[in-house]
Amino acid sequence: MCGIAGYVSLAQTISEDDLRRGAAVLNHRGPDADGFFFTEDKRVGLAHRRLAILDLSASANQPMFSANGRFCIVFNGEVYNFRELAAQLGCGGKTLRTTSDTEVILELFAQKGPACFADLNGMFALAIFDTEQQILTLARDHVGIKPLFIYQEENALVFGSELKTIPAVIGRSLPVNQQAIPFFLHLGFIPQPLTIYEGVTKFPAGHYAQVAIAAGLQLFNSTPFWQLKDVIEPQTLKEEITAKKQLTELLYDAVSKQLVSDVPIGTFLSGGIDSSLVTAIAARIGSGRVKTFSIAIDDGKHNEAAYAKRVAAHLQTEHHEFEVKEKEVMELVYQFLPAYDEPFADSSAFPTMMVSRLARQHVTVALSGDGGDELFHGYGMYAWANRLSNPLAKIIKAPAYSASRLLNSRFQRIGNMFGYQDRGNIITHIFSQEQYYFREQELNKLLVVPSGDFKAINRLPQLNRKLESAERQSFWDFEHYLKDDLLVKVDRASMQYSLESRVPLLDVRLVEFAFNLDESLKRKEGAMKYLLKQVLYDHVPKEIFNRPKWGFGIPLAKWLKSDLKFLLDKYTSKAMIETYNAVNFSAVDKLKKEYLNGTDYLFNRLWLIIILHWWLDENERKQMVHKHG
Repeated sequence: MCGIAGYVSLAQTISEDDLRRGAAVLNHRGPDADGFFFTEDKRVGLAHRRLAILDLSASANQPMFSANGRFCIVFNGEVYNFRELAAQLGCGGKTLRTTSDTEVILELFAQKGPACFADLNGMFALAIFDTEQQILTLARDHVGIKPLFIYQEENALVFGSELKTIPAVIGRSLPVNQQAIPFFLHLGFIPQPLTIYEGVTKFPAGHYAQVAIAAGLQLFNSTPFWQLKDVIEPQTLKEEITAKKQLTELLYDAVSKQLVSDVPIGTFLSGGIDSSLVTAIAARIGSGRVKTFSIAIDDGKHNEAAYAKRVAAHLQTEHHEFEVKEKEVMELVYQFLPAYDEPFADSSAFPTMMVSRLARQHVTVALSGDGGDELFHGYGMYAWANRLSNPLAKIIKAPAYSASRLLNSRFQRIGNMFGYQDRGNIITHIFSQEQYYFREQELNKLLVVPSGDFKAINRLPQLNRKLESAERQSFWDFEHYLKDDLLVKVDRASMQYSLESRVPLLDVRLVEFAFNLDESLKRKEGAMKYLLKQVLYDHVPKEIFNRPKWGFGIPLAKWLKSDLKFLLDKYTSKAMIETYNAVNFSAVDKLKKEYLNGTDYLFNRLWLIIILHWWLDENERKQMVHKHG
């Protein structure tokens, strides 16, 4: 796990010092070593910050050159099938110089070119420069676990593992991308390819792109090597015994491969289904006691620590727990924005940062359970997708919504599900209301300049079979929510403390299996994630999990009225709102009064406003500092 950065500058407007400055802001991603490569004319530069996980020797440092000296790589991530791929390499009688996955990728690329990316099972963002042909190749893993940002202008291209790298390299601030703001207020994150800056995009997952220096930068086009839409099969797997056997085998192989490490390794254990299953398998196949990490939120509604302890006791892990109080969140408040670089509303980032900080005191790698809800239908919004697709729902839509306005906040929140504006945008509507974010109609009143076309992001591609409503919602979650929210949350939170987080449930083979598993094996007899639970119950007693599903979050609705109220007061004030003129103060003020008078579910709408203006204010401050040196 590392941080990478680089540039192509045809007019030599970017210097060696610029790239070194950009790499320095990624120190937290790779504190163990750094390295640089520059062409003689300095028109191309590559930078790497290393967090040593496999082959801890200096020989595995990057940038790394292929055996023939032609190709140079900088790579962030892990490829878990590297040993199998190494065995397939024909190295002309030569042996590999290291035991790292980096060298295997490099030699595969030397033999097969970009075709090798489809063979990699893991998480990666990488750049490979062909010193003979003067071609730069960029690639990002199938699922989008590892980040990669791109900035392009007429004669220059810059890339980096984090958004903050781009302005650091080019030496100037960038204009705010106003198109991103409605998406943020509707979804709580900024979906790819957009970022909060004009001119900077998120590189697409499952793609590679090549830049031929001699031909200029206009040939920079991305090509897919894997897409979810292409692996959807005409028929689903419905036979439970067969499906459970296949799932168990895939889970064991995925966890086994991701336990390979030359540094201490453990697991995040929340006490929920997904992390418990990953931990149970790791405990069964790993050597020695597994180290597990959880946090206890100082609020009964959000505290699953007791269940995590029960799972840990059953599996006999070496368990570590950290109790989170409001003051711990307060200590992290001003680390939040610098870690995420752009407006990001997922407040569960706070406990994720805390459990990462705890884990890093004991291990360098931690396995998480991310992906289980999207792959096996663990969210309540999948049930809503099915409900709202019922013809009866269309008939009662208007009266149900109107009646809910006369009832208490709980019924108002439910009624919001019926308050969609455009049936064509039903997927993002369901998502936004499950998260308590702004509906399209609310955005029309909130934004100073009403904008935001959500039609394209709601449109799913043509597939080999017709998906049911819940499957469509799950497909969208995989392509957007998982990629641009959940994986971003864990990557930035863990790397803030130089901790590598691995996600066994997002092994590409498990992804392909899950999306071709019949919906009846995901939800059965009222149970969510049915088949995944059947595998779990072979390892951990079922009674531990006989409870409602809880999210991994902080009690933000409560805390915004107490110790975090200063954020509400500052970033929703008339002066702040009117300074940036993105939203109407009257709409914000009305929202705040309703929330403070007891309509608690509005807290996340206000959190969006807080985060947006917090970021705009910090961005403006940075620009002023930059202008005045």
